[in-house]
Amino acid sequence: MKRVISLWLPTFATDRLSRTKAQKVGTGGNKPANNPRPLPLVTLTAQHGGQRIAAANQAADAAGIKPGHSLADARALFPDLIAKQADPAADLKALDKLAQACERYTPWTAIDPLGGGLLTDMSGSAGLWLDVTGCAHLFSGERALLKDIRDRCLQAGYLPRIGLADTPGAAWAAARFSDTSFSIIQPKTQRQSLAGYPIASLRLDPATLEGLDGLGLRQIGDLYEMPRAPLASRFGGQTLRRLDQLLGRIEEPISPRRPRPSHYSRLAFTEPIGRTEDISLALDKLLAQLCDDLEQATLGARRLELIVFRVDNSRDSLVIGTSQASRDPDHLARLFRDDLDTLDPGFGIEVIVLAALETNALAARQIDIAGKTAHQANENAAKLVDRLSGRLGMRNVVRLQPVESHLPERASETIPALKARVQENNWQGPLQRPPRPIQLLVQPMPIDVMAPVPDGPPVMFLWRKRQHKVARAEGPERISPEWWRPTQLQTRSRSLTRETRDYYRLEDQDGNRYWVYREGLYRPDKPPGWYLHGFFA
Repeated sequence: MKRVISLWLPTFATDRLSRTKAQKVGTGGNKPANNPRPLPLVTLTAQHGGQRIAAANQAADAAGIKPGHSLADARALFPDLIAKQADPAADLKALDKLAQACERYTPWTAIDPLGGGLLTDMSGSAGLWLDVTGCAHLFSGERALLKDIRDRCLQAGYLPRIGLADTPGAAWAAARFSDTSFSIIQPKTQRQSLAGYPIASLRLDPATLEGLDGLGLRQIGDLYEMPRAPLASRFGGQTLRRLDQLLGRIEEPISPRRPRPSHYSRLAFTEPIGRTEDISLALDKLLAQLCDDLEQATLGARRLELIVFRVDNSRDSLVIGTSQASRDPDHLARLFRDDLDTLDPGFGIEVIVLAALETNALAARQIDIAGKTAHQANENAAKLVDRLSGRLGMRNVVRLQPVESHLPERASETIPALKARVQENNWQGPLQRPPRPIQLLVQPMPIDVMAPVPDGPPVMFLWRKRQHKVARAEGPERISPEWWRPTQLQTRSRSLTRETRDYYRLEDQDGNRYWVYREGLYRPDKPPGWYLHGFFA
């Protein structure tokens, strides 16, 4: 049975400002200062050429100050009114942080776009969705779960209203129109329980609400026996669609704030923990569970995230990556333990979640004796890359990847060794080509060459003020310009012009071997340039 929570925060914007101010003046900067009699507080927005009230806290509402009033009228009602400019960006950031904190209850959390003014009319209210299907028993039942959410919101400085039902529409209505701070609609009872709720709880636009009110339809139950065809023809399909969503006749999906990991393990503690040793033991248990799950799915982890939820509604996390798919608990635990002491337990950790952010196929393979050594060497090299990346940083351990280019200095690029998904690239260059040098210069260096014209190989060249007489020469290997690229390419080292290159492999009288090329064809008015590009062993 699907169960959904609608968490509504009617004064979220002003609560955020009060919470921020309380944290600044709180004792030690850790706990908000107690203020039993909050002063009227409002947020302002520029409308109709003046400052208007966008949101008001409970004290301002009790003083008769409502959203939409001008600042001058509000000051007349309460001269000591505290007014702050509305900051929707800061409100959304705080709401996203609250959604993260709610992941202690379920990984399926989302911001409700119809929850309030943050995403619509800037009225200062906000809402969240929590799909808690199958989660309530972890918190001793639904009532205990809702009570825990309410208490934590109050402790964090937010005034909540909470509804729980089978459908998002029913939970939304219960959160906003029930008589209590949290309301539970029992399974399969939303039709009877919500019959007396006002039509406004169907999430309809103001014009439709006004039209229904003109017909005397003021409660949800009034629509139950109404013919559907006349309603649809007069008010469109929105009214019937919202009613069917509320009653569960039409599925209303909730998109989570971020993709839910397909494979994760979760551990909740009866008493908060804080020692690194306890976190390490919990990590071992979570890895064992997760790796068993991955083995059943014939998958291996590429990126893992360890998330800890503290008792003060905050969270911290660690992310590790692997160069190859892995489900070796000991290896993965070693990668986490290098940075495990950087996790701040705060006042204690209540829940730890280990999620596989990226996975790749990893089926069991039978390796013969001949290939065992090579397999072990490859596996050990991958583990070494993982550990180096963990210690030095993921971007500081790189590897080369082929690039589809005939120019040698552009034929490869460096990418992080732990890049989540390496682009599949089967580019191997020309099917038949002479060998390439072991050492390639970053920047081809100009040299002076003596060679027969128009296209003979060098017989002598001058490099670093030293003369090298050529004993043997092989070539040329012609590399034509890449016509699909711009006429001139600017790189870190030099400009690459679209000129034909003729490469030669040279050996001097001392046995040293060089890779040089002539750029451009011979012309009497413009002799070609010669460059040294690499060295053979």
